[in-house]
Amino acid sequence: MSERVYYNPCMPLAVYRELAAHLQLLDGVSVRLLPQSRAQFDYQLSQIEGIAVTWPTTPKMQARCEEILQHYGLQHGGWQCSP
Repeated sequence: MSERVYYNPCMPLAVYRELAAHLQLLDGVSVRLLPQSRAQFDYQLSQIEGIAVTWPTTPKMQARCEEILQHYGLQHGGWQCSP
């Protein structure tokens, strides 16, 4: 299993939830929404700090997860990734 954390500071909570649901349709993939850690609430930023995605280490599954992430990234301004 491989876990990576992806975040987009401006993506709305609803889109993070949709992305998580989409990824969890794949066998063996789990997603955790990471709560925001900032002390001050900012309406311009997301309520979610990011998502932690864990998937099987097969190249096919990794490629499918990355394809889904790329789709959402193109629609909502890209991703930053922390291994």
